[in-house]
Amino acid sequence: MESFTEDHSKALLAKEWLVKVDSQTSTPYLFKFSYSSVDLTACILVTDTKTAWAEVLTSNQFARRWRMCNKLSISPLPDTGEEESWRDRHLTLLGCAHSLGGFLELTLELEKPTLGDLALELECNDWKWRWEPTFLGPKVSAEIISKHLIMPLISVNHLAFSSSDVLGDLAPGDLEKATDKVGRTARRTVDTHVRNALSRPRVAMTLRRMTAMFNFLPELPAIITDAGTPDLRVPTADKISSPKITARYSEHKPHDYDMEPLQEPTPPKMPQQEDSATESESEGAAPKRTVLASPTPSQLRTSGQPPSASLSKDPSPALPGRSRSRTEVPVSESDSSLVRPNKKLKHPEGSDNDDSEEERKRRAAAIKSGAAAKRGTRQPLKRGGKRF
Repeated sequence: MESFTEDHSKALLAKEWLVKVDSQTSTPYLFKFSYSSVDLTACILVTDTKTAWAEVLTSNQFARRWRMCNKLSISPLPDTGEEESWRDRHLTLLGCAHSLGGFLELTLELEKPTLGDLALELECNDWKWRWEPTFLGPKVSAEIISKHLIMPLISVNHLAFSSSDVLGDLAPGDLEKATDKVGRTARRTVDTHVRNALSRPRVAMTLRRMTAMFNFLPELPAIITDAGTPDLRVPTADKISSPKITARYSEHKPHDYDMEPLQEPTPPKMPQQEDSATESESEGAAPKRTVLASPTPSQLRTSGQPPSASLSKDPSPALPGRSRSRTEVPVSESDSSLVRPNKKLKHPEGSDNDDSEEERKRRAAAIKSGAAAKRGTRQPLKRGGKRF
């Protein structure tokens, strides 16, 4: 079985549609048939207006199927000329049966397919025939139905509504001239032709009512010959108010809180730090925080400023998260907004200076003598007393 090609579709364009109804399912089937007396091939196109099937038979396939349907000998005739003449006569008979007059004499029955997707058996008085077309696919089916059925129907509908004469009363010659005129205009500009054919109020309203009637709608739309022109201007502000969200954004004015500058938050009060720390604690905390060294008494005397003044100028108070204090001192509400200044260092007394001087001398002597300094248990660093 050969495949259905574009050449077969073109050969079917000049053929008429034939209609048969399946009595079991009440489904109408539309047929288009063509054959060639040169190569003795036959082609059939079948559709139910939703799906399309087609079948192409070669000369040998046609002869074999005819003999099988009519229970004849499958073997061809011994003489080649007689065999070709036999095939030509029977193919012509099949072509006459697939005509407007001959198709009415045939009966149609749907059978179970064995080769294709659909099996249609046609029977006449003294012979039978069987078609087994295959499905062409959704894309090819849509193209064939549009080209062979929908577009011609639109053009014929336009001819019926635009002609001043009744098409049923026209002579065949006059009808051919009117059809050719519409067809030449339609194929020149297909888009304009479809728009003009379906945009007429009579055509559009009649098609709408027929669609509603055909699909059992309870309320049928009326046929209006004058559609009129509606007002398509944009509504003005007098007819419709603007949305609230638009008015809110358009009438927005700055408020007092929009003009106020941002205020930095008041730093919390530092908790009381312990006054004594071991040397290991100071060495372990050195990488995490920077401790400002307190000035010596000689530096304070040289600068001429009291210790409290130099310490109060520290611009960066210690963060509360890094404090080493273990106890928190409750803070009153009146002092919550004030930052407590750093504690003042007490001037070292003279005895401390003497002790430190003697210690330095002992260490220097030990270094000169080469003896290694023995480090004992680490003692807390001596610092000034607390001043309250």
